[in-house]
Amino acid sequence: MSRSVWLECALNGPWGRDLQPAIPVTADEIVEAGIAAHGEGAAILHFHAYDEVTGRQRDDAAIYAPIIERLRRATGAIVYPTLPIAGSALSGPGGSALERFAHVEALAKMGLIEWAVVDPGSVNFARRDAAGHHMPGFVYANPDDHIRRGLELAALYRFHPSFAIYEPGFTRLGAHVARLIPAPRAIYRFMFSEQFAWGFPPEPYALEAHLALLADEAAHAPWMIAGLGVDLVELIAMTVDKGGHVRAGLEDARFGTPMDNGVLTAIAAREVARAGGALATPAIIRAALS
Repeated sequence: MSRSVWLECALNGPWGRDLQPAIPVTADEIVEAGIAAHGEGAAILHFHAYDEVTGRQRDDAAIYAPIIERLRRATGAIVYPTLPIAGSALSGPGGSALERFAHVEALAKMGLIEWAVVDPGSVNFARRDAAGHHMPGFVYANPDDHIRRGLELAALYRFHPSFAIYEPGFTRLGAHVARLIPAPRAIYRFMFSEQFAWGFPPEPYALEAHLALLADEAAHAPWMIAGLGVDLVELIAMTVDKGGHVRAGLEDARFGTPMDNGVLTAIAAREVARAGGALATPAIIRAALS
């Protein structure tokens, strides 16, 4: 029997076109890219909203809401936003916990949130190829009160936290806080990288380590492979075999890739099928999490 695999497409990320030239930035571009990724099998769509004038990330519910509504109508997919990249110049200052999650709460009040990013820990962002790149290093900051704020909103509005696990300690902290705050089930998203100097490279030993810790801290929690500045194709078969899920898309791809979201999603879908997986529909994912 085929394993049911959730396929997510992360459509753009915070990078701007100087780092990832092919990302969709305008509302129309994001919707078009989301529809294309869904057509290739993505049941989950994640995106960063942009100020179309400046070309920089802008986390405003008034920008997110119509894009989420359009993507939902066109695809029926699970669609979810991001957070300000606190500590960086990519999306402006993160602000307080209340300020940083203000758009999430506003979208939740509109009934537009099923999942939301809650990153349970802080990490040093530095490019391995430091010379000549366009992004200086920074500390991506997620203080304890920010993590709690995200989970408190998840508990209040009944959406699922999506934990980005940049380092193994994020699993420990995320699971600890989740035991204290009765939010819906969290999804643990193991973040791999080749171009950044945090976390693990996309190697089998690294996935084994993540899974061993997850079994201790949050047994039976849903998990997926993802990353930034990385190609995860070689890890997909192992992920399917171990019962995990997969994220693809231009947020995660190596910088400067000529491929678009549709192609990246199609490649991931092909590898899932080769490994004996069957792509889950949005309805199947919602039922599994209910």
